[in-house]
Amino acid sequence: MKPSNSIILASGSPRRKQILSEAGIIFEVKTKPTPETFPKSLPIDQIAQYLAQAKANAFSDELSNHIIIAADTIVVMGDIVLGKPANFEEAFSMLKMLSGNTHEVITGVCILSTNKMDVFSDRTKVTFRNLSDDEIVYYINNYQPFDKAGSYGIQEWIGQIGIENISGSYYNVMGLPIHLVYQKLQSFLPN
Repeated sequence: MKPSNSIILASGSPRRKQILSEAGIIFEVKTKPTPETFPKSLPIDQIAQYLAQAKANAFSDELSNHIIIAADTIVVMGDIVLGKPANFEEAFSMLKMLSGNTHEVITGVCILSTNKMDVFSDRTKVTFRNLSDDEIVYYINNYQPFDKAGSYGIQEWIGQIGIENISGSYYNVMGLPIHLVYQKLQSFLPN
């Protein structure tokens, strides 16, 4: 896909960069520090979209010929939103909570150009088998999942040995529902 507009991926995530590259989309990566905070009254199913839109809007003064793709991923267990863990203890606590349970991963995406904005999200259900404390400690010590919502990467060791079932897009759990991004990006590009 070779657009006449240049596409900016507004994310430092190596996983999002990999997914977008593998889909054949030509882009550059640029990031701007954006607080990952949201109104406490916001319904859970709108949080990821809200944060993705905030990340895209940080580039509103640079749009001219660009298309911005921004995304945010959250992990939801019941009515608890699990963000990125601050330390080992938080990561351990999150993984203990996910162990033996099904949770939902929601990735919100905002595609923004000078004359158009599309904000959407995708949801995937993920079930972990019961993980031992030793497995959780091994994973945290060896993979340092402090930049990942819910304290895990599905493509890493814990996903390989621990996930029993997934319902929905694998790539959504990695951080970018590329099937939706690819489809929606078409309307931003010249025919």
